Parts: sequence; structure tokens; C-alpha cells
Amino acid sequence: MSKNLELEVLDKQSLHWEKNFLNRPDMFGTDASVAAVYTLDQFKKNNFKNIVELGSGQGRDSIFFAKNGLNIQSLDYSQSGIKRIQEKSTQLGLGNLLDAKIFDVRERLPFDDNSIEGCYSHMLYCMALTFEEIENLNNEIHRVLKQGGLNVFTVRNTEDGDYQNGIHRGEDLYESNGFIVHFFSKEKIKKLLRGFELLDMSTFEEGSFPRRLYRVTMMKI
Repeated sequence: MSKNLELEVLDKQSLHWEKNFLNRPDMFGTDASVAAVYTLDQFKKNNFKNIVELGSGQGRDSIFFAKNGLNIQSLDYSQSGIKRIQEKSTQLGLGNLLDAKIFDVRERLPFDDNSIEGCYSHMLYCMALTFEEIENLNNEIHRVLKQGGLNVFTVRNTEDGDYQNGIHRGEDLYESNGFIVHFFSKEKIKKLLRGFELLDMSTFEEGSFPRRLYRVTMMKI
């Protein structure tokens, strides 16, 4: 593990996210992300019905998947985020399709081996996680996916305007406005391919800044 990692600072990010979610009930809006729209198409093409969203935040994408008939298990470490998802799913009558729970992705995923068809996460990999923790998470996703299952995730990349700006927190982690982001190069993504085939790696932009991201689609082999 890199000696310059400020692990105590990284661990405090959960409190920062919790505070922001409490003060801003729809922090990222209510419409599904562009990444989720793409992912739904991939899951439907493969006739997937049972999927997981990791790092679901306040649930705009989980709600979108459930509205489109997928059974989704939604995990996030924010208590207020999960509460918001539960409230929305109840209001929309989606409780039979969406199960939201508090969970820290640094732990062993609460699913059996080879039990999940698709896994989705939007900017989870670029949260305040060390690369070792990201590798462990990726290995866990591989464990729970069925053969031929998809892992679709997005990460802010090293072309993003915030990369190497703000406070350096070790590795490729930088803090700006209180949020710590882990930035990814193509080479770093390729280090996560053990047991997977890379089907697609595309660039896209999100927000008015804009954030520059990679959208990655991997298949378990």
C-alpha cells in the first residue's frame, strides 16, 4: 500500500457524503444518468432480470432500473441515501422490485457465488478508495457474477479538469470542495481485467463542469 495514502482522511468521506445527502435530498437530480440508460440496454439485450447497483447514492438509477422491470438490490453506505431510496420505491409502488440496504463495499459482498446477472456502479470506483480496495471490490463482483454476467461501471479519468488539482491524498486521489476522487487511466482499468473480458471502454462527459469519465463494460469469463 502506498505510504503517502491519508487513510484517516479517506475514511471520513462517508460523513461528508452523509451530510450532503441530508441537506440535498436529490443532490444529483431525479433523472437517470446517461450511464444507467446505456446499462439498461445492455442488461435487456442479455435478458438479465436480477441485478445489483453498488454505491447507489439517493437512487435515481436504481429507481430507473426498477421502473423498467428489473429486480435490483441497491447498496450504499449512506443511511440517508438508502432511506431516500426506500421512500421513493414505496411511493412509486416499486417495493417488490427494489431492495435497498446500507452496506460498505469494502466488505465481502452479501451475495452467493455466481448468483448475480449484472452489476452496475456509477462513479463508485472513483470514490475515496485505495486501488487495493478497488481491486478487492472488483474481485468480489467477479465472485458473485454468473459466468457471462456483466460489470458496468464509470470512473472519472485522468483527462478530467480536477485531476492533479486540489489536495493530493495519495495515489491518484485528489480532494476538491471536500470530496475526494480517485482518477483512472486506461492502464489502471486494464489492471482490473483478471477473470473478465473487456467488452467496451468509452469516454463521455457529465455535468456542466464537465466531468470526464470512462464507461467500462466487462464480462465474467
